[in-house]
Amino acid sequence: MKIAIIHDWLVTYAGAEKVLEEILKVYPEADIFSLVDFIPEGQRDFILNKKVNTSFIQNLPLAKTKYRSYLPLMPIAIEQFDVSKYDVIISSSHAVAKGVITGPEQLHISYVHSPIRYAWDLQHQYLKEAGLNKGLKGLIAKFLLFQIRNWDYRTSNGVDYFLSNSNFISNRIWKVYRRKSSTIYPPVDVSSFTMGHEKEGFYLTASRMVPYKKINVIVEAFNNMPDKKLIVIGDGPDFEKIKVKAKNNIQLLGYQSFEVLKDHMQRAKAFVFAAEEDFGITPVEAQACGTPVIAFGKGGALETVNGFNETENPTGLFFKEQTPQSIEDAVKQFEKISDFISPINCRENSIKYSPERFREEFKRFVDETLKEKSLSLSKEEVY
Repeated sequence: MKIAIIHDWLVTYAGAEKVLEEILKVYPEADIFSLVDFIPEGQRDFILNKKVNTSFIQNLPLAKTKYRSYLPLMPIAIEQFDVSKYDVIISSSHAVAKGVITGPEQLHISYVHSPIRYAWDLQHQYLKEAGLNKGLKGLIAKFLLFQIRNWDYRTSNGVDYFLSNSNFISNRIWKVYRRKSSTIYPPVDVSSFTMGHEKEGFYLTASRMVPYKKINVIVEAFNNMPDKKLIVIGDGPDFEKIKVKAKNNIQLLGYQSFEVLKDHMQRAKAFVFAAEEDFGITPVEAQACGTPVIAFGKGGALETVNGFNETENPTGLFFKEQTPQSIEDAVKQFEKISDFISPINCRENSIKYSPERFREEFKRFVDETLKEKSLSLSKEEVY
C-alpha cells in the first residue's frame, strides 16, 4: 500500500507539523508533498529527514519569507501534485492541502485543522487587520478570497472522509462544506510537562503576541487588579504595545525556552487563556502541569477544559466575553473555588490528548475507512 501525505507548507515546527510528525510515526514509509519546504538541515527529524516533493512556489521570488503572499497561486500549485500512483492520500490541511486531485479508486482522508480561516468566517477580521478592507487593493483581495471560497468548496467533494481536530472545527466543516467529519484531537506532548505540586501566587499566560490571542485584554484585566500578579511569556508584533500598557503587577518575559515555560506552568496559580482557538494546545499543557485554566468559553477550550459546576472533576472555569471585565470576574470567582480544583484531575484530563492516543485513533480510522472503501469498490464491480 503506497501512502502520500499532503501538507500545506513546511516553514516551521508548530501545531500542524506536530500532527504530521505523528502521522509519519504511523506511516514512516509515506511520501510527503508540500507547497514549500524551508525546514533547515538539522531540524528535519520530525519528518524523518525525508525529501519533500514541493510545488513551483518553492522557486518563486522571496518564497521563503513571503510564501503566504502566493495564496492566489496555491490552489493551482496543490493541484499539480501527481499522486496517481498512491493508494491512500492523507492531507493535513488548514489552507489548501485537501484540494489535491485524487481518483475514484484512491482513498483520500483529510485531517482539517480548519477550513481556510481568512477566506470564510474570519474574512472581515483578516482584511481589516491587513488594511485591505477598503480601496482598490481591498476590492482585489475580496475578489481573490471569493475565488478561493469557490475552489475550496468545490474541492471538498474530492475528499472521501473528513477528520477534524475538535468538535468546534467539525461544526465549521459542516457549515462550510456540508460534510460530516469525525474528531480526533491533535497530539499534545503531555509527557514533557510534569506536574507541579507547589503553586505560587501568580497567574500565567503564554502565547505569540498577535491580535486574536487577546493578550492585551488579559493585561488590561490585571491592570485593574493591582493586588494580583500576572506573568506573560511570549513575543510577537504586539509585544511593545502591550508592554507600554502593563502596570507594575504584570511582568512580560518575552520569548523563553521550553524549560522556563514549563517551570512557570508548574508553579502558576492558574493559566489564563483568552483566545478563540480551533483546539488550543497551551491549556492542555498547563493542565499537564497540574495547573487549572481560566479560559474563554468558546472554541476548542470548551472541549479540553472541564468547567467548574459542569463536571465532577473540574480543571478550570470559563468566562463568557473577551473583555477585561469578564476576565476580572472569572479570576475573582476562581479564587473562591480554586481549592475544589485538583492538580491531579488537571493532569489526568490532559492525558486524553497524548501522542500515543492520537496515533492509535488515527490508524484505527484509516484501517476502518480502507475496509469501507474496499467493500464499496467491490460492490461497484459486481454491478
